[in-house]
Amino acid sequence: MKPKAKIIIADDHEIFRKGFIMIINTFENTELAGEAANGVELLKLLESTSADLIFMDIKMPIMNGIEATQKALEKNPELKIVALSMFGEEQYLHSMIKAGAAGFLLKNIKRDELEIAIKLILDGKNYYSEELLQFFTKRYINNKDLCDITKREMEVLQLIAKGLTNQEIADQLFISPRTVEGHKTSLVLKTGSKNIVNVLIYAIKNNMIEI
Repeated sequence: MKPKAKIIIADDHEIFRKGFIMIINTFENTELAGEAANGVELLKLLESTSADLIFMDIKMPIMNGIEATQKALEKNPELKIVALSMFGEEQYLHSMIKAGAAGFLLKNIKRDELEIAIKLILDGKNYYSEELLQFFTKRYINNKDLCDITKREMEVLQLIAKGLTNQEIADQLFISPRTVEGHKTSLVLKTGSKNIVNVLIYAIKNNMIEI
């Protein structure tokens, strides 16, 4: 039997945190590994507790989610970290992505969507609440950034099209797998796609890559 995925929730709002934990405990394939009210508590918890996935509030006292994400991934690059956000906090999400977050969810997420998000992220994919993805898409279109795909992102995209894994792309470009994942996230957002498969479809339709 496959072991349950260990999850930590870091959020300074106790009522939300406890409610989130109640939902996590209803899933068959996950279990709570711990909880923290700020980034400092989280990092201390990680010294004695292993985890597969961390749900990270962005705005927390003492140490916010952005800094905590950076420090946690420096210690364990294999961790999956997902940003928890409320409407009106979109300006912080880019910083969370740069810090290494594997996705971002609105705090009003429904149980079924949360279960799907957990499965996808644990499988090595990214997940973004649709409302937040729409925010990013509008932002990029308004700023004409859909065409502002960098040379490095294009290199990553071309290698993805050839079927290379994150590790293979990292080895070929002399970057880390985490950096590759960051470029993939940027491509998803800049093209207004749901996932990297849709990015490839977008790229093929717009003659951006050779296949």
